[in-house]
Amino acid sequence: MSILIDKNTRVMTQGITGKTGQFHTRMSREYANGRNCYVAGVNPKKAGEDFEGIPIFATAKEAKEKTGANVSVIYVPPPFAAAAIDEAVEAGLDLVICITEGIPVRDMIQTKYKMIGKKTLLIGPNCPGLITPEEIKIGIMPGHIHKKGPIGVVSRSGTLTYEAVGQLMELGLGQSSCVGIGGDPVNGLKHIDVMKMFNDDPATEAVIMVGEIGGSDEEDCARWIKANMKKPVVGFIAGLTAPPGKRMGHAGAIISGGKGTAQEKLAVMEECGIKVTRNPGEMGKTLQSVLKK
Repeated sequence: MSILIDKNTRVMTQGITGKTGQFHTRMSREYANGRNCYVAGVNPKKAGEDFEGIPIFATAKEAKEKTGANVSVIYVPPPFAAAAIDEAVEAGLDLVICITEGIPVRDMIQTKYKMIGKKTLLIGPNCPGLITPEEIKIGIMPGHIHKKGPIGVVSRSGTLTYEAVGQLMELGLGQSSCVGIGGDPVNGLKHIDVMKMFNDDPATEAVIMVGEIGGSDEEDCARWIKANMKKPVVGFIAGLTAPPGKRMGHAGAIISGGKGTAQEKLAVMEECGIKVTRNPGEMGKTLQSVLKK
């Protein structure tokens, strides 16, 4: 089992002809079942061509109709990325993963509004993507640091996603799925959405949750965990040393009115029964200690 994606997922790359899209499509295609999973590219100017055997279509809708693709990954430049998300949503895809960084906030506000009532789920923008180890990866994370196992990972920070996985691997703990949700102020799935999926996933036994300063998403998720979660959760918040009012990391990591600090988030998480660590180098060991108990 896994969440969101598995070996049966069929992927299209929007922005497949750009340098970044080509590189990461190639790397993802070479991982596990990638040769079966990556079936289409989208670029209206290159329709009818192909990228290393992957056919390129003019629209996401056409790519879906011709290949059965149900997921899109977006490497389109910032000024056009929100429109690419809109196109994928209108095509009726199950999931869109937007890797692009620097999309104007106004564009994303409009895109989120257009998504109301649609079935498509969004991860990102400004995220590393997600992976179901030894099955499929969609995004920019290094596949070789992962192996299949019982630990779920959900993180706003791409770098700390890799750090958490690296620590788990040193302890011999594989992952069920790892989801980098990104930290932009207007984005798709939140911690709570992914946590609900992990709670329902029989292959996931425990979860590492990595947050950042700014906003209240981690607190909302922590309260849901206290009321509903059947599995242990370990938490860490990036930005412990950030001064009030300053940006640290993602554009969404903005403290306002004294709310959204790392200490405040960690306090709420502890109150809700989450085992927190204040040292990013201790995420794996903290998770291991929880499992032993």
